Amino acid sequence: MKKLTNTLIKDLIVVFYLSALAFSQTVNVKIIETSDVHGAIVPYDLIKDTTTSSSLAQVHTFANYLRWQKDTEVILLDNGDLLQGDPMSYFYNYEDTNSTHIFAEAMNIMKYDAATIGNHDIETGHPVYDEFKKQINFPWLAANAINTKTNKPYFEPYAIIERKGLKIAVLGLITPAIPNWLPSILWQGIRFDDMVETAAKWVPIIKDKETPDLIVGLFHAGIDHRYNNEEGEIYKNENASQLVAEKVPGFDIVFVGHDHSGWNFKTKNTAGDSVLILGARSRAKTVAVANISFEFNKNTDSWKIKSTSGEIVEIKNYKPDDMFMSKLLIPLNIVKNYVTLPLGQITKTVSSKESLLGPSGFVDLIHTAQLEITNAEVSFVSPLSFNATIDSGWIKVRDMFKLYHYENFLYTMELTGEEIKNYLEYSYGSWFNQMEDENDHLLKFKLDENDEIKYSARYNSPELDERHYNYSSAAGINYTVDVSKPVGERVSITSLSSGEVFELEKTYAIAINSYRGNGGGGHLIHGAGIPKEELSKRIISSTEKDLRFHLMKWIKEKKSIMPAKIGNWKIVPEDWWQKGKEKDYNLIFGKEEKMIESSSLELQNE
Repeated sequence: MKKLTNTLIKDLIVVFYLSALAFSQTVNVKIIETSDVHGAIVPYDLIKDTTTSSSLAQVHTFANYLRWQKDTEVILLDNGDLLQGDPMSYFYNYEDTNSTHIFAEAMNIMKYDAATIGNHDIETGHPVYDEFKKQINFPWLAANAINTKTNKPYFEPYAIIERKGLKIAVLGLITPAIPNWLPSILWQGIRFDDMVETAAKWVPIIKDKETPDLIVGLFHAGIDHRYNNEEGEIYKNENASQLVAEKVPGFDIVFVGHDHSGWNFKTKNTAGDSVLILGARSRAKTVAVANISFEFNKNTDSWKIKSTSGEIVEIKNYKPDDMFMSKLLIPLNIVKNYVTLPLGQITKTVSSKESLLGPSGFVDLIHTAQLEITNAEVSFVSPLSFNATIDSGWIKVRDMFKLYHYENFLYTMELTGEEIKNYLEYSYGSWFNQMEDENDHLLKFKLDENDEIKYSARYNSPELDERHYNYSSAAGINYTVDVSKPVGERVSITSLSSGEVFELEKTYAIAINSYRGNGGGGHLIHGAGIPKEELSKRIISSTEKDLRFHLMKWIKEKKSIMPAKIGNWKIVPEDWWQKGKEKDYNLIFGKEEKMIESSSLELQNE
């Protein structure tokens, strides 16, 4: 009996001890966010055939380093735009569609807890992202991507992650501007709802159903809700992440993406509560980390947030994980062989740099291909690469990612002559400065309150007023651009390049990529004045595969191409152009002709 009593007393002491420990228990959680990885799975640039300093292989090392730390719970999240931007992702999107997608394999190895889908993931098309969704071992989120048949989210709206008795809710949202950029075939059966409206719906549901200890927003959308000259309160705002954090009470942390910028700051919501906003930079250059300390409150029998803080971690400081690299070695070598496949020969070296400052052989090569592929009368093309060079000799598959960066389709559309002119007026209005004399700047830069060129705080480089991928020129017509004249009065079209008269009232067939054809950049909507809902009616035809595929096929058929400026347009006064071009070339690229990577240049077609 005495022995039983002693045992009982010991058990009671243990129970009381554990209870006291629970009452004072503290749990530290670190939430890691990657975003806009754009194919950077290993530290190797398959386009340039060089090593790089950032990749998911290094993020894996960093995540494991934190996981090994005592008294730290780690949650790993991704915020979209994985499946586009690199030959590795392209190969598994479209060439090898039978194997497990390389990104699904990698992210399962890394033990991601949840992810939000991005607009460039949608860009891959239903066959790719529907299959990818089946292959991953974690929820893929987007509460505002709605299945039009069921009126329920096409992807999972939120995820619940549990750690040591803590319940953490992650609500995913995607930028609703996708229909402005992508052909409807890519998102058929899905509608994209307003982010603020969707968050206001789901936060109360999550609170009531899940009673979480922390609510996290994982939003593939940027911070600048006035981007592209949008009104801040516009419905279905492209970059509404901060708007959601401030307008919808309940979020403790909001992770952002899409803008590639990197963020770490706190804001207040309408209830007066603090919300931590974090965002990683693109291609795994950095990860955003939220540090949260929880304390168990014995009076309320619940967890209390003691503190939250954020940090941005440079991934170049971590070595690639050996196990991760060994598992991906064979796929990497397969894609290395793929990108070295020869397509044809090019007789002259071309660079995208000159395309920022006027006519160029780089852009005119795409113009020529588009006109021949579509048999259109006019072609519109923008320089999608800021600083790319294709050397003379054999063109290989890797070179096509320099020549054409994105998986756009090729449209043939109908535009009147007046709409073509207004399109170009819009393009050159945001491209070139109104020069006062030959000593003035050719390019239109962002200016500060003293009318001085604004420089990126991160890179100390000049910021262009418009993204360079919106500098759209035309082929198939002969015209001049007078940079001495104000916006809207610069373009004079003299004729079709065939020699026929160009008529403002006549309708012409134009070749244009799907991003621009769906209204991207505003050239057709704000420039040509075509209502958004009318654009689809103007499409005569579309390629079934992306433009890069058709460019590769075109080069194979040609066997040898001789790039040259078409010579169908020029900038006047020509002496002003020459002086301004030289001045701004040196300002942007410097005497050593190095690419200056600024915030305005990094945001390539987010």
